[in-house]
Amino acid sequence: MAAACALSERGRGRTAPNPNVGCVIVNEGRVIGRGWTQPGGRPHAEAMALAQAGDTARGAAAYVTLEPCAHQSERGPACSDLLIAAGVARVVIALGDPDPRTSGAGAARLHAAGVEVTEGVGAAQARQAMAGFLTRRAKGRPHVTLKLATSLDGRIALASGESKWITGPEARAHAHLERARHEAILVGRGTWDADSPRLDVRLPGLEARAPEVLVLSSGGGIKTPGDIAGIAGDHLLVEGGAATAASFLRAGLVDRLLLYRAPILLGAGKAALGDIGLGQLADAHGRWMLTDARQLGSDRLEVYASA
Repeated sequence: MAAACALSERGRGRTAPNPNVGCVIVNEGRVIGRGWTQPGGRPHAEAMALAQAGDTARGAAAYVTLEPCAHQSERGPACSDLLIAAGVARVVIALGDPDPRTSGAGAARLHAAGVEVTEGVGAAQARQAMAGFLTRRAKGRPHVTLKLATSLDGRIALASGESKWITGPEARAHAHLERARHEAILVGRGTWDADSPRLDVRLPGLEARAPEVLVLSSGGGIKTPGDIAGIAGDHLLVEGGAATAASFLRAGLVDRLLLYRAPILLGAGKAALGDIGLGQLADAHGRWMLTDARQLGSDRLEVYASA
């Protein structure tokens, strides 16, 4: 299932409104098929993996990050039917599908056809991999990641406004990879006017994955954080500046935090955040859970999920 979750990440930011599912098919201890949801949402992960497995799928076990769909579509058959027709003996499912057209029905159809069904395996990892789809279903908005690149003392620029570059090339490359995993990227009007940021993806082979650029402004574009429900796609990356970051935090709209910290001190520079609406210190605790930490050159990346 861990391999299926990793495969699902390949489709992140390109499958909406469909989920970015991953599928691995195993027969007698050997992987015979792998698949992930393709750009635009079709073919589905199960269809890709079954096509690769061919006749060897008979009697095999399929590991799927999301319950196989049960509804017919003009774009393709139901994956639960495809698995049954292929003769798969067992299907291991990480998460049930919140889509009412499938919810429970996919697993039930497999079981009724004599397929052994196991649910809940690797659920936490699958939930993280498909966070965009699940957030859209649960909250009616995209999954929001806030990116901050700061000095050790929490500054994003010198007092003069100079900010290029706080972090080194490895951290900036990772930030570009994150851009490629989001359908939209948002900055505040102040950052847009002051820095004229390109907000594209400058990694070899991923240039075409640049997200749609949005500007938070009272005079145009996205006027308030609450307007993000209408954004196409399931993943929104918020990159700056301090007032915009604070407004999203204050509204409780940040699901994931990317904190890049450079081993430098700036002193009387510009703070990373403005007022986020905390009334007392106790309110700041228990809000964030560390999910990943790594060294990127001389810089440190910490990833937090909203608790």
